[in-house]
Amino acid sequence: MSKPPDLRGHGEKAQVSALRRYGVAFGRFWWDFLVGDTPELLIGAVVVVVVGALLAHHGVARAVTVAAMPVLVIVLLVTSVRRAQQSRRPPRP
Repeated sequence: MSKPPDLRGHGEKAQVSALRRYGVAFGRFWWDFLVGDTPELLIGAVVVVVVGALLAHHGVARAVTVAAMPVLVIVLLVTSVRRAQQSRRPPRP
């Protein structure tokens, strides 16, 4: 990992610029880590967690909530794989 630049004596503008660079790099890292190439997987994962939380919050039986989570994840993954397969197929004439 590279050493941060020494900003002593360069003024407030250089410090703000360095902070901005680090902030942008931090944001890009998390965007690439969480979203990557498939933003629908991030959205789907958030939806699965929200559905699970809603089921638990509204007093649905624990067995139903525990059974629903893997089913939702499997549906999410199957949907993602099918979309990826369709995007790789050549267009029909």
